[in-house]
Amino acid sequence: MDAPLHPVASHHLPSFITPPGETDVLMVITAIILAGSVVMFGIVFFRLHSLPERMAHAAHKLQLEIVAVLCLLALLTHIHAFWVVALLLALIDIPDFSGWLDRMAGAVERIAMPKSADGAAQAAPEDSIVGAKQAEAAASTPYETRSRTVRQKEPTHA
Repeated sequence: MDAPLHPVASHHLPSFITPPGETDVLMVITAIILAGSVVMFGIVFFRLHSLPERMAHAAHKLQLEIVAVLCLLALLTHIHAFWVVALLLALIDIPDFSGWLDRMAGAVERIAMPKSADGAAQAAPEDSIVGAKQAEAAASTPYETRSRTVRQKEPTHA
């Protein structure tokens, strides 16, 4: 049953024009492509927003939590400065100051320890902070490793 065409309509209609009452195939295909595009755009958007966090996690950075919070703030507030700061923090390697501070504290403790007449320090090494940390590390490591680390830490001069 072909429906009669309107008298003003052209007799050579394009293939994407559907007759009344039938499914518009072009609209269905366009809707599927649009839905897929929106999903793909969302995936790319979220992957891009989590890029600094993934970079910091892969490099085992100390500032991983700060980078993660900044990425989340940038995502939820749409303030792009947070994302830029998170990216910079993920790229910059912040040095670990705790090792330097421990060595400085140990040196200051050795300088401050009173000396006896024979030149040996009177305080036991376990009384100092660094001595306590070394004793704790020695208790948790096997004997071979402990003796090796003690030999390596012995000063060769003096």
